[in-house]
Amino acid sequence: MIRLYKIFLVLLLTILASCSSDKKKISIIEEEDLELQMIDAYKDGYEELEKGDVIYAARKFNEAELLYPQSEWASKSVLLAAYAFYSQNYYDRSIGELQRFIKKYPNHKNMDYAYFLLAMCYYENIVDEKKDLEPLLLSKQKFEFILKNYPDTDFAQDAKFKINLIQDVLASKEMYIGKYYLRKEKWVAAINRFKTIINKYETTIYVEEALHRLVETNYKIGLEDEAEKYANLLGYNYESSQWYEQSYKIFNKDYKSLHEIKKDKQSVFKRFKKLFK
Repeated sequence: MIRLYKIFLVLLLTILASCSSDKKKISIIEEEDLELQMIDAYKDGYEELEKGDVIYAARKFNEAELLYPQSEWASKSVLLAAYAFYSQNYYDRSIGELQRFIKKYPNHKNMDYAYFLLAMCYYENIVDEKKDLEPLLLSKQKFEFILKNYPDTDFAQDAKFKINLIQDVLASKEMYIGKYYLRKEKWVAAINRFKTIINKYETTIYVEEALHRLVETNYKIGLEDEAEKYANLLGYNYESSQWYEQSYKIFNKDYKSLHEIKKDKQSVFKRFKKLFK
């Protein structure tokens, strides 16, 4: 009886070992099959991306990720899906893919690219100084994140350039609003906008005009000392600019620029010519 029990036990262990081995073989075959399917989906997505069918391409990249999420190609598929959407101006969908990538693969080696592409999605939504500020501020925030966290990459150089452009747009918005307040004769509100330009956007092209507007506005409301202070600042830094010339005319009503003198001479010459016709 004991002998029969031992024989039965050996047979049972043999069967279990065989089943386990078969399961491992099946698992390996299934995994290899999934990997092949994933590669096919990835390849299809890449081919369609090159053809310009970005919606189908993104769908195939998403499929590749779902088929084999533990593969290194899964994360690449998310980035390519994001790029596919970005390439044809589907910025919201690209942002969604990138946010998912950043959350799911926080230590990925291409994280700098993910943040740069995310910043570009917001940047491409910038229209002009009259529109919504949110895309401006979000893109600036993302570009600054790249400068801080990935300073030695090629993306950092481009991010720095884009930030300068964004600063110009933000300054232009302040100028646009400041001029609007001038037309409405809301002097204090206008002055605050022009001060914002010289304090926050001092490297932009709008500083000269902002200084002139401060001269103009302060002089108009009787704050001549303030007006003179900004005129001196404008003259010290931008003596040859048209804005300094206009500010100078506020204090010197009889002043004529070289351009105006030439214009006067031309006018006199035209009148002179008429005498001999």
